[in-house]
Formats: sequence, structure tokens, C-alpha cells
Amino acid sequence: MTRIEIKDISPPADLMAAMSGQMKAERVKRAQILEAEGLRASAILTAEGKKQAQILEAEGARQSAFLQSEARERQAEAEARATQVVSEAIAKGDVQAVNYFVAQKYIDALGKLASANNSKVILMPLEASQMIGAIGGIGEIVKATFDSKKP
Repeated sequence: MTRIEIKDISPPADLMAAMSGQMKAERVKRAQILEAEGLRASAILTAEGKKQAQILEAEGARQSAFLQSEARERQAEAEARATQVVSEAIAKGDVQAVNYFVAQKYIDALGKLASANNSKVILMPLEASQMIGAIGGIGEIVKATFDSKKP
């Protein structure tokens, strides 16, 4: 005999059932492993995304705080310079500078009073001539300042 051909094998039914069950178990196992790996990768990516978002949020808050601090510093410097200029003008006996300073403080106080949450209507005695005079004094200061800067 030189050659043998098997054309059909019919194993017993219990052996076929066992082999079929084993193949099914292998497929279920591979599916569960792939699902677990997918969930793991998803959880890792979600955690990395949250971490990056928190880092960016913290950097944004830090940058915002820095810029706000810088703005407050510049505002304080400008106010200090304005106060110095007014003080020098007052020291020279310039009445208009005093009017400007008083008018500025008066307007600031009125603005704070008007912006209060518990006030809807504000009634107060106010002489318009004083306010107009103060504003006129401010106009004179501005005019004098710009005229003195021209060559």
C-alpha cells in the first residue's frame, strides 16, 4: 500500500459536542479579553484627558491671576502718578488742581453710591453750579496741560 485516503470521519456525538464547546469557549474567552483591553484603553485615555484638562485649567487660572495682578499693579502706578501730579499742582498753589481732585473724589463717591445693590432711587441736594464749576476746572487743567506740552 502506497497511499491511503480518508473521505469521511464521523466521530461520536459526545466528542463533537466537546470539541464544539471548546471552540465556543475559546471564542468567548478571546471576546472577553478584547473587551477588557478596550475598556482598559478607554479608561486610560479618559484619565489622561481629564489630567490634561486639569493641567490646562490650572495653567489658565495661573495666567489669569498673573494678568489680573499686573493690571492692578499698573492701575496703582497710574493712580500714584496722578496723585503725585495733583499733589505737585496743589503745592504750587493751583486752585484748579484742588478742584479737580475734589471733583474726582466726588464723582467716584457718587458712582459707588449709585451702584449699590440696595439703592434704586437716590435723592440728594446737589448744586449744579458746583458740579459745573468742578468740571470746568477739570477742563481748564486739561487745556493747560495740553497747551504746555506744545512746543
